[in-house]
Amino acid sequence: MPYKQFEEYNIQVTDDVKERYKNIIEDLGEDTTRDGLLKTPERAAKAMQFLTQGYHQDPVEILKSAMFKESYNEMVIVKDIELYSLCEHHILPFFGKVHMAYIPNGHIVGLSKLPRIVDVFARRLQVQERLTEQILDCINDTLKPQGVAVVIEAAHMCMMMRGVQKQNSITTTSGFRGQFEKNETRNEFLKLIGK
Repeated sequence: MPYKQFEEYNIQVTDDVKERYKNIIEDLGEDTTRDGLLKTPERAAKAMQFLTQGYHQDPVEILKSAMFKESYNEMVIVKDIELYSLCEHHILPFFGKVHMAYIPNGHIVGLSKLPRIVDVFARRLQVQERLTEQILDCINDTLKPQGVAVVIEAAHMCMMMRGVQKQNSITTTSGFRGQFEKNETRNEFLKLIGK
């Protein structure tokens, strides 16, 4: 059976946000009764619920659902994880890649859970600095590994479309815990992700 995507929205929230979007569009000088905009307020309301669904997800439970006892104690790296989030200052997108690693300490986690953790925190109004720290702390506090590393590289539409309008700027944030606070381990990680 082919994969079927199903999105469920809170009807009350959708109706409330739809009315707000309709008012905003009208306040900006547009005609919400024209063909192209008839369903835009509802689509925007649903899009915003989708883009902020991380508020209703528990990243700790996601990790715990796929933790396995294992004696492996070398670095595990997942790199180039796609990232899409909304800047909390202008509600404009920022997007890029997350690279992360951990050194197990008796437990490993299903690899698909690491990108899911990224999505849980990214699907909230965010700043890149906090996002980096939330991912890092969630993995560190839940898995209790020997160390965790997170590097995020992202382009911010609030810098590209408005304000300073710098099209080619990339913001990089990083965080390290445990063994990754040691230069040798950190440098190995950075080399393996190509930084």
